[in-house]
Amino acid sequence: MMENEWTLIQKAQKDSEAFRPLYDTHFQQIFSFIFHRVGDKDLAADITSQTFLKALTNIGKYKPMGYRFSAWLYKIALNEVRYHFRKQTSSREFYADDQVIQNIEEVFEEPFDEELLALINSLISHMGEDAVQLIELRFFEQKSFKDISCILGISEANAKMRTYRLIEKIKEQINEKV
Repeated sequence: MMENEWTLIQKAQKDSEAFRPLYDTHFQQIFSFIFHRVGDKDLAADITSQTFLKALTNIGKYKPMGYRFSAWLYKIALNEVRYHFRKQTSSREFYADDQVIQNIEEVFEEPFDEELLALINSLISHMGEDAVQLIELRFFEQKSFKDISCILGISEANAKMRTYRLIEKIKEQINEKV
């Protein structure tokens, strides 16, 4: 963690007014993460607000444990999104921008057309929540395996292994359908 960020965190732990620079620094990435999961700007804004409210409320409990502060925020955001989807019964879709598509294309080593992207979206949408989270964190948010391990509460090696297994599973399913 950058020394400057740790100083900001310590100030925010003593005075809630000092939380603002942390909010300003991390708002866009957390909003983007949530938006990619829910696909609705207003809903993403609401969940992002709830995420930062919980972060502010619990900043006194935050301790650096070799992970970046943003990983802690992602964990809170992920819990808020989970809570939202537990209340909903509708199925999820993915909202991939050009950068996300490029990240996925690099893994699959081929360019995607809309049909292949729709197939991948369908395959991912039918996976379990844990699998979806791994894929989203790695390819949508470009998180390191170390950050993923912190966010999901698993070992770094486990995050890496599970991610690569999921990629292979998707590749196999694509080959069966194509």
